[in-house]
Amino acid sequence: MSLLEISVQDVISFACWLVASYGLSKIFKKFHIEGWWAFIPGARIYWLGRCADREDDGKIAMIFELLTFPVMLAMQLLNENLEVMKYILLLNIFLGIVCMIYKARICIDLCGDLKVNKNWAWLWVFAEVIPCLVWGFSDKYTPSKALLRYNGLDPVLDDELIHSLEDTSASDNGLSVKIKDRTVRNFLDKRYLLREIFMTIEPGHMVLLLGGSGAGKTTFINAVTGYEKANAEILLDGMNVYDEYDKMKYSIGFVPQLDLIRSNDTVYRTLYDAALLRLPSDTTLSDLTKRVKEVLEQFGLATVKASLVEKLSGGQRKRLSIAMEYISDPYLFVLDEPDSGLDGVIARDLMRRLRTIANEGKIVIVITHTPDRVADLFDDIIVLAKDSKRTGRLAFYGSIDEAREFFGQNTMEGILRVINQKDEGGEGRSDEFVLKYAERQVVSK
Repeated sequence: MSLLEISVQDVISFACWLVASYGLSKIFKKFHIEGWWAFIPGARIYWLGRCADREDDGKIAMIFELLTFPVMLAMQLLNENLEVMKYILLLNIFLGIVCMIYKARICIDLCGDLKVNKNWAWLWVFAEVIPCLVWGFSDKYTPSKALLRYNGLDPVLDDELIHSLEDTSASDNGLSVKIKDRTVRNFLDKRYLLREIFMTIEPGHMVLLLGGSGAGKTTFINAVTGYEKANAEILLDGMNVYDEYDKMKYSIGFVPQLDLIRSNDTVYRTLYDAALLRLPSDTTLSDLTKRVKEVLEQFGLATVKASLVEKLSGGQRKRLSIAMEYISDPYLFVLDEPDSGLDGVIARDLMRRLRTIANEGKIVIVITHTPDRVADLFDDIIVLAKDSKRTGRLAFYGSIDEAREFFGQNTMEGILRVINQKDEGGEGRSDEFVLKYAERQVVSK
């Protein structure tokens, strides 16, 4: 049979598929998915799996469904070779059975979400046009939990407001942050991790970075330091961090939550090795040793410089971890929970040392899970919050006192409570404050 020959049965089958796809597009819209995915072979079953909270099953079903197309083409081309056709036919049957099984698994869970009898799943497998039309066009069948999507229209800010915000962070001094978005690709979906974060941090400021779990704090830090680039413009005293990273990497220091210090080295050797790595290659030996001595004194480690790292207390080890990054005398110094695991007195002493660094004209950004015990040491606070689509947004940037007034809360924990989503024990008001802060910035511009 010629590839161009089309039977009446083929026309009917295609018409049924087209009608079913139209009904499926209506179902997808109920789950906040673009309807046109329903007309894409393979992708339609993947998104159906996403709707049913069976993404992995959707991926497998998609792969096997797409494999049927070259097999069907081979059947058309080799239909006169009976020996080969036998194996192709068996392969086609196998692919069909696997697709049927995974479709059934997906549809059974989908029936539960739509609150219909699970027998509908078998009708979907053998005659999908019926449930597609019934579920798609009837308002009776509404999902109990719509799929959270990360793309599409902004749920908080309109385009005019976003455009106005971009001009509020322009500065040749300090740190200028213009993050339009930071995205990752999740199979067929694009997820927004951060959106519309614009600010300028002045030199000499120590800034608290506050946000609940998943609000994008680490992603924000990685974007600002150039570790993971975003769709952004990051300027440090007017120099573009992304474009001139090789020149500026010595001006940026980042201390992660977990240190990677060798326990069997001395404190002095550890800091000396860090200096060899972090200082420019043309640094003289005398300047290098002088810098090591200065940092030992600054972080209160001079008296234990001959001690092994494994003999240090928790606070001393944390100070050494910070000193290793500060050895290059960075202009921008970022720390992820430097007080983790430390008691109140030791943690506060550590934060005072960071305050001293900021007083030297540096920019210090700190994440801490116990912000209220050290809030008075900070100049400003950045509050990141997850919006209704679980995207990290800027809910506030300003002084600590202004933040308390803005959110109507006396504590940092209270601020977190009002912006966290309800399923995280919060009040779920993040969208409200993201919009409120954006409008405030535009008015004050």
